[in-house]
Amino acid sequence: MVPVQGFYNGVNVHEHPQSELENSSPESSNWVDQIQTWATELGFSQIGISGVDLTDAEPALLDWLAQGFHGSMNYMTQHGLKRARPAELVPGTLSVITLRMNYLPPSNIASPEDWAPKELQVLERPEHAVVSVYARGRDYHKVLRQRLQQLAQRMQSQLPHLQYRVFTDSAPVLEVELAQRSGLGWRGKHTLLLNREAGSMFFLGEIFVNLALPETQPVSNHCGSCTACIDICPTQAILGPNILDARRCISYLTIEHAGSVPEALRPLMGNRIYGCDDCQLVCPWNKFAQRAVLPDFEEREGLGHSTLVELMAWTEEAFLKRTEGSAIRRIGHAQWLRNIAIAMGNALRLGHDAGIQNALLLRAQHPSEVVREHVLWALAQIQE
Repeated sequence: MVPVQGFYNGVNVHEHPQSELENSSPESSNWVDQIQTWATELGFSQIGISGVDLTDAEPALLDWLAQGFHGSMNYMTQHGLKRARPAELVPGTLSVITLRMNYLPPSNIASPEDWAPKELQVLERPEHAVVSVYARGRDYHKVLRQRLQQLAQRMQSQLPHLQYRVFTDSAPVLEVELAQRSGLGWRGKHTLLLNREAGSMFFLGEIFVNLALPETQPVSNHCGSCTACIDICPTQAILGPNILDARRCISYLTIEHAGSVPEALRPLMGNRIYGCDDCQLVCPWNKFAQRAVLPDFEEREGLGHSTLVELMAWTEEAFLKRTEGSAIRRIGHAQWLRNIAIAMGNALRLGHDAGIQNALLLRAQHPSEVVREHVLWALAQIQE
């Protein structure tokens, strides 16, 4: 349940003593401590403060785009270098408050140490569907955006002249770069942010503000010589440390990429139907991953370890109902079926399953040409 706007656990977040910071200016470290306290009350795990000069990150961004690693994500090129220039994206920005929020489903994780081995086991059951852990609860965009707004409004109540804008994976923002500079962690070789106390199982959000807040210090990189994330990637999308070819990434293929999935990559996708967690599952730092403190990220029925046959049977109405308020809904029912068809083809290649074959045949005349194509491909994988 999400609290009513402006409230948290029954306490109006806009009501607090004016004397809280009466001896502090926005430039003091007391402000950072106070923001952390408010953020914790709203379910965030940690905050950091970054400056807005990301000049030295621009060459790598331009090179990544020039090589076409962004695939069909054309929005990556639409804002030029504003992605690396916060003060151009939001004029007047002097500091960026970065925040992270843990998302491991609270009830389904017996202990933070055992979640990864259990997830890896499901990847070995081809008849089961695998949805990325982050997507099994409520849409994180909605959860974080609301709470970022509440935090910013609470700051504004103390500083009436504060201007701000909140982001969470929703605009041209170099989230990991900002989070790394502010000390929330370091960029792992899989390009995700890693934290010594929480691994990588958390969401990131930002508040751009027109205040020059004291910056928090970055932390050192602790990946060492480990290449587990690079070695495990099913499609070898991680070309080297910090270099990801999104066009080969299963998360990109199942979520961002519409249309036909390249046939050469389909067998490598296994039973992953929405996203992929492999690089995180094998990361040694994720033995420290933390449960979510908010119920929003509890695993929804049907989005955990359902069978492919069960999910292929969802009508569009059922899909929309079960994914209401979920990040999954944005891909639409047809793409959902396309992804499941690929997983079913991979299961059939490992052994003839009449239930999977019949489920595919029921979709063979689907109105979507893309669905029909992938269903026919899947049926052709049957090993007699």
